[in-house]
Amino acid sequence: MSSCVQVSGAVVQPLTRWCGAWVACPFSAADDDDGHFTVPGLRSVVCHRKRLTAIPDGIPIETRLLDLSRNRLRWVEHGDLTPYPRLEEVDLSENIISVLEPNAFSSLLSLRVLRLRGNQLKLVPMGAFSHLSNLTTLDLSENKIVILLDFTFQDLQSLRHLEVGDNDLVYISNKAFVGLLGLEDLTIERCNLTSISGQSLSYLRNLVTLRLRHLSVGALEDQNFRKLASLRGLEIDNWPYLEYISPLSFQGLNLSWLSITNTNITSVPSASFRNLAHLTSLNLSYNPISSLEPWAFRDLVRLKELHLVSTSLVSVAPHALSGLRQIQLLNLSGNDLSTLEEGSFHSVNSLETLRVDGNPLSCDCRLLWILQRRKTLNFDGRAPVCAGPAEVRGRALSTFSDSALFDFFTCQKPKIRNRRLQQVTAREGQPVSFVCRAEGEPAPAIFWISPQRRRITPKSGGRVTVLPGGTLEIRYAQVTDSGTYICIASNAGGNDTYFATLTVKGQPLDAALMANRTYYAGDLNETNLNDTRVFLKFTLDLKTILVSTAMGCITFLGVVLFCFLLLFVWSRGRGQHKNNFSVEYSFRKVDGPSASGGQGGARKFNMKMI
Repeated sequence: MSSCVQVSGAVVQPLTRWCGAWVACPFSAADDDDGHFTVPGLRSVVCHRKRLTAIPDGIPIETRLLDLSRNRLRWVEHGDLTPYPRLEEVDLSENIISVLEPNAFSSLLSLRVLRLRGNQLKLVPMGAFSHLSNLTTLDLSENKIVILLDFTFQDLQSLRHLEVGDNDLVYISNKAFVGLLGLEDLTIERCNLTSISGQSLSYLRNLVTLRLRHLSVGALEDQNFRKLASLRGLEIDNWPYLEYISPLSFQGLNLSWLSITNTNITSVPSASFRNLAHLTSLNLSYNPISSLEPWAFRDLVRLKELHLVSTSLVSVAPHALSGLRQIQLLNLSGNDLSTLEEGSFHSVNSLETLRVDGNPLSCDCRLLWILQRRKTLNFDGRAPVCAGPAEVRGRALSTFSDSALFDFFTCQKPKIRNRRLQQVTAREGQPVSFVCRAEGEPAPAIFWISPQRRRITPKSGGRVTVLPGGTLEIRYAQVTDSGTYICIASNAGGNDTYFATLTVKGQPLDAALMANRTYYAGDLNETNLNDTRVFLKFTLDLKTILVSTAMGCITFLGVVLFCFLLLFVWSRGRGQHKNNFSVEYSFRKVDGPSASGGQGGARKFNMKMI
């Protein structure tokens, strides 16, 4: 039997013979090779890699740490660990445990750390962790768990760290996390989950850090993380199917840092950041984001760090970083940027660290602001290198002298070629185009201003757009398109302008024949409506007009006559009324007997006035 040893001033008594004819003294250390944390004087039994198929006999009752990892244990039954009620840490990692009985650890009231990583567990029964009210760390990673049932962790009120990654999880029950009132850190990774249940996460009221890695989720829906008011850090990594992030995904969160990396989002989800006013660090690296649009981060007023590494970024638009008043670190390394203009920033005065290495930078006047700050700006040991022009290719920006700045970092103002006046007259519906080509260094961007003062760019869709070469194209003209168009060629060296005039005449209307009149309602894309074309055709001739007029007159006279007839019949049937008038008339005398019997003289009758 070995003698006693002394570690860190603590006398440690030797253990009895166990684990197969060998004698071991307990150890005391702050942190061993396997990551176990022990306090000085803690009695520990380490018995890994001994091919054990059951928990060995002879373990001292005063043992605090028990390491049985990397053996061949198949199950843990109720009562197996009952003889050791003082255990505070148990490591059963990398065995072949497939069954946990309910109340398997219920006798270990002092247990703080339980590691079951790398076993064959497919299901964790309710009650497997009952009575472990002091447990702070639980590792269930690298098993074959398919589902987390309701109330699996209901007795773990003190649990702070939970690992359930590297399982075959396809579903997390809505009440699986009930009882985890103290959980601060949760990692779910390498699972078959296709959605995140906001209902199940809502029970983690005190969660501070949530890491979701290597999942098959295709979208973040509204309020996926509702009720996580204490959450400060969220990591979303390796979601290859993620293409959509709802504007309300992060509603209710008060994040300090957010990482969305290795997904399939193609643009900055600006609308989703609207509620993250306290965010200080954002990482969007390794996503296929090819451009940063103006004001992409407008709501992140407290952001200090922004990472966009290897996103295939080609362009950073003017004002793309506007709103970032406190930005201190910007990492755009490993992209396809040819330049980064000062106009993209809200202000460069707060910038301390800039990473633009690994980009094919064109060293012209657009990078002059970086050169002027090269002695105070931190490149994190990776100074950017010029990819052009040829005379400075391969030179690091930090190697240029002050006198050489204006020899190389210059720009040529744009000049529009072929300034021949273009005055076009067209009919409605005809296509119209105006040519505008310019040269300069760097290559100028060309856009047009319409008579209505609307900016037309190559990104403008619909009926009116600018082709890649700078030509303005109107697919079919309307009368409202008439006016003067302004072509503007712009680069960092300045601007050049050119004017073109368009007159659009309406379709002619023949007053005599009015034949084959066609009206077109133009493309409504300019007002963000669906593309609609209305087609109306009228065919009228002189014969049709005369027949229609005659029929109209006859109808009118007939209606007037019919009205007078009704008036007469109605008045006869109503009798005497006020406001009537009298008509006197005399009968013509007729010879014969009939005449003598009648009364002569004048007669009257009344008619009511309407």
